[in-house]
Amino acid sequence: MERQVKVNNWRIIKIDELLQTGKWYTAKEIVQAVDASYSVRTIQRDLEYLRDTLGAPIESGSQGYRYYEKNFFIKNIQLTEGEVFSVAVLNPLLEQYRDTPLENQLRSVFQKITNCLPDKITIDSTFLNPKITFIPDIKEKINQELFNTVFDAMKNCRSLTFDYRPLQKSSFMERTLDPYHAVCQKGNWYVIGKCHDKGDVRIFSFGRMKNVVMTSNKFTIPKDFKTSDFFDSEMGVWLSDRTPLEVELLFDKEIATYAATRIFHSEQTMQEHEDGSVYLKFKTTQKKELIRFILGQGHTVKVLSPSNLVEEVKAELEKTLGKYK
Repeated sequence: MERQVKVNNWRIIKIDELLQTGKWYTAKEIVQAVDASYSVRTIQRDLEYLRDTLGAPIESGSQGYRYYEKNFFIKNIQLTEGEVFSVAVLNPLLEQYRDTPLENQLRSVFQKITNCLPDKITIDSTFLNPKITFIPDIKEKINQELFNTVFDAMKNCRSLTFDYRPLQKSSFMERTLDPYHAVCQKGNWYVIGKCHDKGDVRIFSFGRMKNVVMTSNKFTIPKDFKTSDFFDSEMGVWLSDRTPLEVELLFDKEIATYAATRIFHSEQTMQEHEDGSVYLKFKTTQKKELIRFILGQGHTVKVLSPSNLVEEVKAELEKTLGKYK
């Protein structure tokens, strides 16, 4: 039966620092150098762990213990207090990836990082996980094998075949795709590439794909392919016009603070008016995503321009009103 050894990472790091000097240390001397509250037997178990599990070149004899290789050291991570805070919030932050193929991989990375941290490190209690909550966006459920296949195809520049269900359809259609690029928007994953069936570049949602197979057919990404032609990294991934739309919005006084304290686009222009309203102008290709946002604000946001966006918002509101007549 394998013996389980409870290891204190902080002690391991301190013992490693001593043995890196190449000098001989007895177990008692190591206790005094590390922490006198520990027993000699505890330090001896740590030395066994260093040698047997971590492969440390420990030489032992009547003089004590030392490393017989000069350049050996135990890899560990040194973090500032601010970085430790980031580690402390990382675990709840991963909640937004729950039930996605990335969840287990990210948690594994998180565990490896925390395993390298000294056990004695402490941070302010307000930083502890139970006091921090992240509310994730609603996500589509993605099959792990499907996720991996898409990324393998991108990495190896191989075409994909799959069945796809468009938003406006209730049935699936066969598609062949050269996957160029993947993007995650609010927890949902999309792949962009050349659709063989339609003859142009399209965006497909991972959540609406099934029976995905990587073929042996190789492809080359065109030199003129630019992700910015197909989505706005600050607004969304809806495949809209490639020519940016210059949008002007007016936020009512009742949500002026909300509008004035947020960055909607990195190149936005914002003005706070004397009547309390807030004027916002920016450019984006994401008309559909923009309309969703505007409708989500109800009567508190008015579209000033362009005129075609004004008409589309009006038409959508009339359709919505018709649902309640």
